[in-house]
Amino acid sequence: MKKRWSTMLTLMLAIMLVAAGCSGGNSGGNSGNGGNDGNSGGQGSEGGSKAGKTEFLFWSPFSGADGPFMKQIVDRYNASQDQYSVKFVIQPSGEYYKQLDVALSAAKDRPDLVIMHLDQIPTYQNKGQLQAIDDIAANAGLSKSDYVEAAIDYATIDGKWYGIPLDIHPLVMYYNKDLFDKAGITAPPTNREEFEAAAQQLTDQAAGVYGYVVPTLWPQQFIFPTLVWQNGGELWNGSDVAYNSPEAVEMVEWMRGLIDKGISPANVQQDGENTLFLQGKNAIQFNGPWMKSQYDEAGLNYGVAPVPQIGKAKQAVYGGSHNFAIPQGVTDENVLAGIGDFLKYVSSNSLDWAESGQALAAKPMLESEEFKALPQSTIAESFSYVQFAPNVLNWPTISEPIWGELNNALLGKKPAQQAMDDAAAKSKQAIE
Repeated sequence: MKKRWSTMLTLMLAIMLVAAGCSGGNSGGNSGNGGNDGNSGGQGSEGGSKAGKTEFLFWSPFSGADGPFMKQIVDRYNASQDQYSVKFVIQPSGEYYKQLDVALSAAKDRPDLVIMHLDQIPTYQNKGQLQAIDDIAANAGLSKSDYVEAAIDYATIDGKWYGIPLDIHPLVMYYNKDLFDKAGITAPPTNREEFEAAAQQLTDQAAGVYGYVVPTLWPQQFIFPTLVWQNGGELWNGSDVAYNSPEAVEMVEWMRGLIDKGISPANVQQDGENTLFLQGKNAIQFNGPWMKSQYDEAGLNYGVAPVPQIGKAKQAVYGGSHNFAIPQGVTDENVLAGIGDFLKYVSSNSLDWAESGQALAAKPMLESEEFKALPQSTIAESFSYVQFAPNVLNWPTISEPIWGELNNALLGKKPAQQAMDDAAAKSKQAIE
């Protein structure tokens, strides 16, 4: 009997020791993020500790092919020093802002650092959910002059700075070098005349090859604004939507004209232009820097160049930007110092992000020989004339009607003017 009690006591002590060991770690479930520990809960602004380090939670929407590139930056930072630990969590990109809204309203699970698209910053700042980063940046040895001016200007509201840009991702032109060589075209087009001539020359309908396939859906969110600005138009005139202007309508008619001429097939569905590009049947593709890894993996012989000036007024290109932003409720001084240290590291150690196809926003990286050696370094040529979405609260919601109506125009369901008038009318309802 004593022997049995002794055995039971030994087993109970063993179980207690195992339980104590488990309780010392994080218990959150895996969010599919590939982060340091898979925990999607985190300590929020209360801070945390990991082997004596100050830990903070970093959220991003990089759920595509770009995720591993950011993870590599985080892993290298964590290994580079022993004071801070970044817990990296990737949320599904399609649900990112919904998840963020929930988290920001619940302090317990709030991230300490987030990636935020530049055009979202005014809205979140207006809701009181972001804090100015001027002091945090200054304490880390960062200044506005370290980054591309256009993004800094946009993220500066009422004299305070709310976003540190990671990249600038403007619309770019990809072209199939093999098709260009076959057609005897020696350089990518730079203006409308050259573009139309090249697209016509590259088209071989008998072989099912097109010079430029007009997308009717995404990425028109980048293409349409680019063309409107190039043609002297605006999306917002300072007090109202303006994408039903003659300048904007002309560009919609120009795109539809490429279809009518047979340079592009009709009724292109979502990603149809990209599928044809991957198949070697679409010679020119307007898309974002994020496509690079997909084209590399496909083994395409492609080139990258700035988007030609198609409009009649000026060179311009629509761009986006991923920014680092800090939620309002993050107050722990150690966590804030850790965030500043991490952002300082990224400003001069983000070449991994450039490998994903992005053009970096930190000038030390843009000016480095390593970045200049990358094919997408030509993207930076457009930074002097890049434009972002109108700095208007709730712009994504206001502008949403554009894309359905533009689709109607490009599919030939509505005349261009009617489609853009209908889009403007729906947007005005959203404003009201």
